Amino acid sequence: MAEKRSIFEEVGTDAKPKVRPAGGVIDGARKGARGAIRRWLMVLFALVVVMIAVGGLTRLTDSGLSITEWRPVTGALPPMSAEAWAEEFDKYRAIPEYQLQNKGMSLEEFQFIYWWEWGHRQLGRVIGLVWAAGFLFFLLARKIPTGWTGRLLIPGVLGGVQGAIGWWMVSSGLSGTMLDVASYRLATHLGLAFVILGVLAWYILLLGRSEADLMQARRAREPKLFSMSTGLTHFVFLQVLLGALVAGIDAGRSYNDWPLMSGEIFPSNAFDFEPMWRNFFENPGLVQFMHRVAGYLLFAFGIVVWLRARRSANGETRFAFNAVMAMMVLQMVLGIMTVLYMAPLALAILHQFGAVVLYSLILRGRFLAQYPKSQSVRG
Repeated sequence: MAEKRSIFEEVGTDAKPKVRPAGGVIDGARKGARGAIRRWLMVLFALVVVMIAVGGLTRLTDSGLSITEWRPVTGALPPMSAEAWAEEFDKYRAIPEYQLQNKGMSLEEFQFIYWWEWGHRQLGRVIGLVWAAGFLFFLLARKIPTGWTGRLLIPGVLGGVQGAIGWWMVSSGLSGTMLDVASYRLATHLGLAFVILGVLAWYILLLGRSEADLMQARRAREPKLFSMSTGLTHFVFLQVLLGALVAGIDAGRSYNDWPLMSGEIFPSNAFDFEPMWRNFFENPGLVQFMHRVAGYLLFAFGIVVWLRARRSANGETRFAFNAVMAMMVLQMVLGIMTVLYMAPLALAILHQFGAVVLYSLILRGRFLAQYPKSQSVRG
């Protein structure tokens, strides 16, 4: 007969109990060196901002065509002798920009524009090396958080594409009767720089908080504000492309009155070029008109987004969009001043830098709409 057992008796004491890890899947994933990776991406972000400024100065000083070859490796070394300088100068004197615009330029004047373009390309190489060194270090050290390897590859791939697009842009001004690079290629080059900047900014924001915190914050997201700020981001990106078209044909140095354009609401010579499609890229009157009108519409939409953000229950989100609105006002003032003073170097670069700041602030506001920070009930 089976022996009676107490209801308080422990059964199977020889078996080892299964220990479940504390937390869920997120807690069990490899967290990696989020802080160190974030700092590395912040360095890359700062370098890309400097790159955009140097690229703008290269365009404004008409330096972009001074180096007529694409040598990704050997081009890192500048001319080291008088003979090498003479050879580079001879290559430049063979292109339309010299023959039609800069004929008679001295070697010293050539060296000035050469150093601008060389510095621009050299900075691109530095950015590539900083990305490659950081990525390989974190990969080999197994410090990349779960799910982030592919993400961190993206800036490097885009950087490689950017180098190829840069040469595609420069090559457009080396033959025919072109005095500058094709404006649509310049717009593509600058647009991709802003894409890279946006990717880095978003990653920096994501890595600033833990995965668990982001998952919790997402439950309080503001879908309407997030959608509107996404639209505002795209609108600013479009305006950046239009600004590149303006810079590409020096349209900012034409029609230097405001709010009219040479006394007209719409420039009368806006469609003088044949075929008609050329006017949208090469006609200074039409290109500047498009940039102005897009600026007005962007400002109006920015006000709508700001008014919606004011209804947010989160104080930090409201503050983020207040910063966006303040920067938008400043950027419009800078744009008007740039036109009135015929796009001097300092104002033109300040206006371009303002676009970078505005774009970054909108991304931050968009991020907070998607992942609002926790606050006290009183807050």
